[in-house]
Amino acid sequence: MFYPIPVLLLATIASLAWAAASFALPLSPGDRLKLSIPEGEEFNGIYEVNLEGNLEIPYLPPLPAAGLEPQQVQRNLTQALLQGGLFQSNFLRVSLNVVQWAPIQVYVSGATYVPGRVLINEQSDAQQTQPPVPLTGQYPPRRYLAVALREAGGIRPTADITAIQLIRQGQTRSFDLSGVLTGEPVEDVPLIAGDRIIVPDTGQINNALVRPSQITPIGVKIFLSNLTVPATGNAISGISRDATSFPYGSRFSQAVVAANCAGGTRGTNAGRRALLVNTDQLTGKTSYLERRVDDVLKESSSNADNPYLMANDAVVCYDSNFVQFRDIMQSLSQFVFPIPLIRGLMP
Repeated sequence: MFYPIPVLLLATIASLAWAAASFALPLSPGDRLKLSIPEGEEFNGIYEVNLEGNLEIPYLPPLPAAGLEPQQVQRNLTQALLQGGLFQSNFLRVSLNVVQWAPIQVYVSGATYVPGRVLINEQSDAQQTQPPVPLTGQYPPRRYLAVALREAGGIRPTADITAIQLIRQGQTRSFDLSGVLTGEPVEDVPLIAGDRIIVPDTGQINNALVRPSQITPIGVKIFLSNLTVPATGNAISGISRDATSFPYGSRFSQAVVAANCAGGTRGTNAGRRALLVNTDQLTGKTSYLERRVDDVLKESSSNADNPYLMANDAVVCYDSNFVQFRDIMQSLSQFVFPIPLIRGLMP
């Protein structure tokens, strides 16, 4: 006769693990474990946590595993084997070790660039086709909180990284990840399938958050256009593919320089204007900012006049009023004094 593991006991163990100061890595559906029992060939093998979060061991009812640490599952399995009368306590030795950590789905909302459901610890096609290697002690660095934030596009400059909330099985904990940016020790939390992450939004830009890190974007790709005189195309303006990629934290002024909008003859080029077009990735709303090139370069630390570049921003350069007036006068002169034009048409 089999005796199921008390549900209340498992819930108590899970709660104690959640309340612990330091986190081990709990199991999730899809994780694979190797079971070894001396003189237990019928039980030995590799098992996978099923969609219900259980391990299906021969001759035993489903064994809860999701949300528990491997050591806890090993203890529960030992108890189940003894209660089922399958082994004697004096001879039973159980070894249960993870041999492959599965990809998991978690949910990220709040002040990130691409909130939603994200897949972390995703395996390559080659890894998916390979059988699990029976090695213990595998470390899955991509099943942690910081990775989930990066996969959600990274945190926004308005995020409050001192109070990031993690909701698991109805319980909420807050974590301070400011050490990721300051270099102080930080408690990066291992995640399990179904975890929900909320990044609070302060509504105010924190310049310290606008740089590459483990929880922010590495860089941004933008679009540049410079058809100012004498250029007739972006290639002539020296805008290459590399010139449109910037480290995260770059500003409007750096894109202006990369587009070759600045410099040259001061009398004709100092009045050039630059236009920054931004499209919100969540709402699709487009906004723009137009400034004199000189003002952008001189006000380099102003978020209002020289904002940070965001992904898919567009920067357009326009000629100065002096150059525009000169071009208009040249066009009018061809109609008022068409003799050079007529001579060019004569054989």
